[in-house]
Amino acid sequence: MEVNSSPGLEGIEAASGKDIADQIIDFIEKNAKPNRTQTKGQG
Repeated sequence: MEVNSSPGLEGIEAASGKDIADQIIDFIEKNAKPNRTQTKGQG
């Protein structure tokens, strides 16, 4: 997974009036399965 520290969400957030980044984090937290990885290394 790549994390972009500056994804450029200002435009969509201004247009929608919603905190898109916060909604993405909430989605990941609710749907992530602990102790499961698809990498072949340790992670």
